[in-house]
Amino acid sequence: MDLSQQIRVTVWNENRHEKQNPAVASIYPQGIHGAIAGCLNSQAGISAGVATLDESEHGLPDSVLNTTDVLLWWGHLAHHDVKDEIAEKVYLRVLAGMGLIVLHSANSAKPFRKLMGTSCTARWREAGEKHRLWVVAPAYYRISSCSRTARPGDNRVRQN
Repeated sequence: MDLSQQIRVTVWNENRHEKQNPAVASIYPQGIHGAIAGCLNSQAGISAGVATLDESEHGLPDSVLNTTDVLLWWGHLAHHDVKDEIAEKVYLRVLAGMGLIVLHSANSAKPFRKLMGTSCTARWREAGEKHRLWVVAPAYYRISSCSRTARPGDNRVRQN
């Protein structure tokens, strides 16, 4: 990828919570995909678009996938509704170099499971274990103008 050009991001979302839950719709009137894309579009060097499950080809026709550098996939309720042929196209694009960031419960997304080669079944535990996260490249860990930001050295997410 030519780093002098904008990073082309597509934010994909099932868009089910926004349609089914009025409280979620009131928080995200353009959908969570719209909120994420809006934040990304406020950053220099990023051009973000959106796609949703109910669109033709789930909003991911070849013309979109072939011009996407990074795909953010937000999933939770409707993994089974994603057509196998769309999941396969995403899988092949990732193998060809497109980045994929899975958000929320997208560990169960068809393209991600295929890429990982497992069921990606998550197990929930409440056994009091501690987790440590090491930020080894803090210059890459910032998006400064979003409503919620995390910065190197913060031990929590700031809510502005």
